[in-house]
Amino acid sequence: MAFDIDNYTKTSKNVAWEDLDFETFKTNPLPDDTLRVIRYMADVEYHTVCYMRDMLVTPSHRDTDVTGFMTMWNREEFWHGEALADVLRMHDITLEFDELKSKRLKLGWKDRIDPVKQSVLSNLVGKDFIAVHMIWGAANEWSAVAAYKRLAEIEGHPVLAELLKRIAMQEARHVAFYATQARERLGKSVLAQKFARFALGKFWGPVGSTIMDQTEVKHVMGHIFGGPEGRKAINAIDAHIAKMPGLKGLTIVANSLDSSGITA
Repeated sequence: MAFDIDNYTKTSKNVAWEDLDFETFKTNPLPDDTLRVIRYMADVEYHTVCYMRDMLVTPSHRDTDVTGFMTMWNREEFWHGEALADVLRMHDITLEFDELKSKRLKLGWKDRIDPVKQSVLSNLVGKDFIAVHMIWGAANEWSAVAAYKRLAEIEGHPVLAELLKRIAMQEARHVAFYATQARERLGKSVLAQKFARFALGKFWGPVGSTIMDQTEVKHVMGHIFGGPEGRKAINAIDAHIAKMPGLKGLTIVANSLDSSGITA
């Protein structure tokens, strides 16, 4: 079924959490390991604007459906960050924008040169780059949905679980757009399939791995996806990716976790 971009842009809204009783976090607080994961997730959601920035220098920005989606996507992801930051505030952890800014500054030249690399590479490849952008986004969003669902299952806190369920529902709509676009575009171009296979196989990493300390990446991925149930979740993500035209046999998520020493 085709993704209805007009319906999505009309129905896009901030994730709601005002009706949830966050006061229960005072009497039933989350453990430190879970708060560490939520802090990571909030950081990643707030950094979505940087992915938007990089997209604007590629051929993707000339596609009206893609830009319409990305505008709403960026807004929704920001409010995911706000909701998670409110959970942290209930535990006396304040996520300051100055801290987020400092993370970008620590990346130095790498952060500043990323849009240049994206621009040069994408314009050499041409319109086929949009297919790569779409399957990359699909892989990230499948990972996000799985991560939110897994954390809700692991923690079992009723208020947190409801918030994460609401965020995951919005992320699932993001998956629908990216996956629909990727399937269509990859199906039309063998070159796009080859380039996507190369890019994912060589460069894909867990969401947040390009901006966060590797110790944090390993902690979060191990906490969420370690053990048999975690491995089942990441195998499902790889299975979704492998069903895309030209991507049969790819296991990028499992490979990434294996290389980090995160065991099943």
